[in-house]
Amino acid sequence: MPAIDYPPELLLKAQNIKIAFFDVDGVLTDGGLYMTGKGETLKRFNTLDGHGLKLLQQAGITPAVITGRDSPALRVRLEALGIAHVHFGCEDKLPAANMTLKALGLSWQQTAAMGDDWPDLPVMRHAAFSCAPANAHVEVKAQAMHVTAERGGHGAARAFCDVLLVASGRYASLLEKYTA
Repeated sequence: MPAIDYPPELLLKAQNIKIAFFDVDGVLTDGGLYMTGKGETLKRFNTLDGHGLKLLQQAGITPAVITGRDSPALRVRLEALGIAHVHFGCEDKLPAANMTLKALGLSWQQTAAMGDDWPDLPVMRHAAFSCAPANAHVEVKAQAMHVTAERGGHGAARAFCDVLLVASGRYASLLEKYTA
């Protein structure tokens, strides 16, 4: 029996999700930008978040990334996780989300989104379920349907994935593969 538990009203909001949009800086990372003397951006990713993204794929929920930045480190990480739907360098994220939904034949009623700052709000406001990490900007947390206890880059994306997995009814069967 899983140890994880969420209020029924939260799970109802997160049901029937087929795609989850993620921001990167402040969600999949801690939001810090580490720059080398040559201008290369280094990023720190959390393995819990990465495993959560893989579990979403196993559960039939497509993870997609829309980010305002681009870097070789980010591209390598997303490729390693098998994230196929990615938009880099997006200042206006809503058109990118609409393009992805159209390509997959999905609607906003099947969409979840996680972001931490103002550029993420348009996608979050259109999504059927929205989430923010604990260290998100106050305005984003105020509009999110759920705020994780975890901070961006420190398991927040995994916590979001766990809500979606429980709401989909797939969490227990995925966990059983590791505990049987």
